Amino acid sequence: MSTMPSSSMPRTVAFDRRVCVAANRWGTRRAVGVFFGTVSRLGDGMFWYALMLALAVLEGRRGLFAAAHMAATGIAALQLYRLLKRYTRRPRPFRACPGVIAHVPPLDEFSFPSGHTLQAVGFTMVALAWYPLLAPLLLTFTTLVAASRVILGLHYPSDVLAAIGIGGALGTLSLWLVHATTMLV
Repeated sequence: MSTMPSSSMPRTVAFDRRVCVAANRWGTRRAVGVFFGTVSRLGDGMFWYALMLALAVLEGRRGLFAAAHMAATGIAALQLYRLLKRYTRRPRPFRACPGVIAHVPPLDEFSFPSGHTLQAVGFTMVALAWYPLLAPLLLTFTTLVAASRVILGLHYPSDVLAAIGIGGALGTLSLWLVHATTMLV
């Protein structure tokens, strides 16, 4: 299918594909591809696990609670992500959109939603509720993770935008539940 809009393709889908192709072409530059490949790899979990470990070790009881809160939110995000992927089954851009190549191998078969982005947003919301001073680091990293998924040809922009919304909702729910349960104690 062409990446150009056609009368049979809704404008939003055509725009999604055009942005995906343009971002993916930018990723063909070696330095860009290596940088975003590294960001994406860190977003697989290594960055978040290291952050949770650092909080638990360096911040005592408060850090341990923050890390446990992040871990619980991450487990919920993973389950939700798997459920959504199973039912949406949207092909990845490099499989369905001419002109898009995968710069790194995908972790699974389907595109919607971006699990990396969903996790990053959920983790960031929880971590910032506990440690607001981490905002410059976490907001930058989360933004780079989201961008990496499109640049690397693994997700459409709409996959990432939906994941931001889902991760934001999950993070908000997680914060509300922790707040509600601590108010009862």
